[in-house]
Amino acid sequence: MAENGTAVRDIVVTGGGTGIGLAIATRFAEDGHRVTIVGRRRDVLHTAADDLRAGRGLDVTPVVCDLADPDDVEAVLSHLPDRIDVLVNSAGSRELAVGAGPHGLLARWRGDFERNVLTAVLLTESLRDRFTDGGRVVTVTSVAALRGGGSYGASKAALHAWNHSLAAQLGPQGVTCNIVAPGTVAGTEFFGSRLNDAELTRRAGRTLVGRVGRPADVAAAVLFLASPEAGFVTGEILQCNGGELLGR
Repeated sequence: MAENGTAVRDIVVTGGGTGIGLAIATRFAEDGHRVTIVGRRRDVLHTAADDLRAGRGLDVTPVVCDLADPDDVEAVLSHLPDRIDVLVNSAGSRELAVGAGPHGLLARWRGDFERNVLTAVLLTESLRDRFTDGGRVVTVTSVAALRGGGSYGASKAALHAWNHSLAAQLGPQGVTCNIVAPGTVAGTEFFGSRLNDAELTRRAGRTLVGRVGRPADVAAAVLFLASPEAGFVTGEILQCNGGELLGR
């Protein structure tokens, strides 16, 4: 049995080596579940898994894969659990390629689509026959998908449309599919050096709670949607932004 008295579940978390993905993987592992973290950076992924296993004795397995590469996804399927209770799509980033004219635009838009859409869609669709009855798919997007944000926001918004279709397709199997859309979250690699003290203060002022988010805030939202108690919630977008953008 897991720490909370439920059965031990098999959890797969993409982007699980850092930031929000690592916080999500840690929470599941702390609750006593078997967790597989997937990412493309071998050193980062193995360091995260080693820290959780050696330092805390948690059941975490690293699997290296470029989730935007279909050949890589096909090759890695044999290293993932045969039955999956929860899949969390947390891998994603912003394309930083800068260039002028149509070629620069193409690099940015294609990069954001590959990093944020394909990383979720290719793996999820490849695993759909492995989801257990009562399984959960939770995909992490962004407030940018809801208020606009260029190519990055558009790529995250594409996941919202895809999730609606996925929820309809997997619902008859007892599988729920939901979105968590965070606002500004400190303690990740996403902003780099741009999130200095002044910018943190500015962004905190846009919320109703007077602070920016933490990876643990998003992890808590994901754990709710992944819980057995959330079995009647599907096709939804759960905003996690401290009131930075209000739901309607």
